[in-house]
Amino acid sequence: MTMRRVGIEQQWVSSDKRLARSDRAQRAVEMEEANYLANMAKVREQTAKAWISVWYTQRALAFSKAIENAAAEDAVAIQAAHRGAKSTASEVTQAQLVLLQAQDTVRKSEQELRTARQALTRWITVPVDSVSDSIPPLVSHVPNLPVADLEKYHPMALAARRAVTLADAETTLASRERRPDWAVEAAFSQRGSQYSNMVSVGVSIPLPVNRSQRQDRDVAEKSALATRARLQYEDALRELRTEIETLSATLASVNERVSLLKSQQLPSVNQQVELATAAYRSGTGSLSAVFNANKMLLEKQLQIADLEKEAALTWASLEYHLIPHEMAAISKAKR
Repeated sequence: MTMRRVGIEQQWVSSDKRLARSDRAQRAVEMEEANYLANMAKVREQTAKAWISVWYTQRALAFSKAIENAAAEDAVAIQAAHRGAKSTASEVTQAQLVLLQAQDTVRKSEQELRTARQALTRWITVPVDSVSDSIPPLVSHVPNLPVADLEKYHPMALAARRAVTLADAETTLASRERRPDWAVEAAFSQRGSQYSNMVSVGVSIPLPVNRSQRQDRDVAEKSALATRARLQYEDALRELRTEIETLSATLASVNERVSLLKSQQLPSVNQQVELATAAYRSGTGSLSAVFNANKMLLEKQLQIADLEKEAALTWASLEYHLIPHEMAAISKAKR
C-alpha cells in the first residue's frame, strides 16, 4: 500500500464567524488608535503648559527685575539721605538687605525661566529663547460637553468606550467559535503496482467534547470581561466628570481671585503709593514709607501674575487634554 498522495483541503468558515473575526480585528485596531490619540492629547496638553510656563515666567522675571531696580534705587537714596542725616543706619542696613533679597529673587526667576525653556524645547524639539504671543481668554467649553462629545474628543472616555466595544466583539466571537468549522478534502493517491490508484473525497465535521468545560467557559469569560469593561466605562465617566468639575471650579475660583485683586487690592495699593509719595513731598512722611509702598505694589503685581499663571495652567488642563477635532474627524472617516 506504499503510495504518494496529493490533495487539497479547504476549511469552511461560516459567514457569521468571519464577520465576528473581522469585527473583533477592527475593534482591536480602534483600541490601538485610541491609545495613539490619548498620547497625542497628552503631548498637546504638556506642550501648552510648557508654553504657558515660559510666558508667565518671563513676566515674573520682569517683575522681579523691577523689584530689584526699585530696591537698588531705594538703597542709593537712603544712603544719600543718611549722609545728609535724614535717615538712620538701621534704615540703610534694611535697604541693603531688601536689595540682596531682590537680587536673589531675580536669580531664582532666571533659573525658573531656563527650566521652563528646556521643558518647552523637550516638547517642540527646537530651542526656545522666548515666547511673545498673548494668552487667549481663559474660558473653557469642556464642562458643557455632552457625553457623546466626550466619547469623541476626550481620551479617557474614548478609550473606555472602545474597550467596551472590543470586549463585546470578543464575546460575540467566542460565541460564534462554539460551532466548529467544517473541512472539505479531495485527494489523489498513487499506490503500489498491485493496487489501483485511488481518488478520495472527504468531509471533516469536528465533534466538540465536554463543551461546557471548554467553549462555554470561554464565552462566560469573555462575557464577564465585557461586563467589567462596562463597569470601568461608567467609572471612567464619573471620574472624568469629577475631574472636569474640579478643574472648572478651580479655574473659576482663581479667575475670581485675580479679578478681586485687580479691582480692589491693586487700586488700594496704588493709592497707598500716592499717599506715601505726597506725604514725603509735604515733609510729613518718610522716604522708607515711599519705598515700602512701591515694593508692595510690585509684589502685588507679582502675586496677580502667579495667580494668572495658575489659572492658565488649569485652563490648559481642560482645553488641551482633548483630542483635536480634525484628528477625531479623520479617525471617524477611516472607520
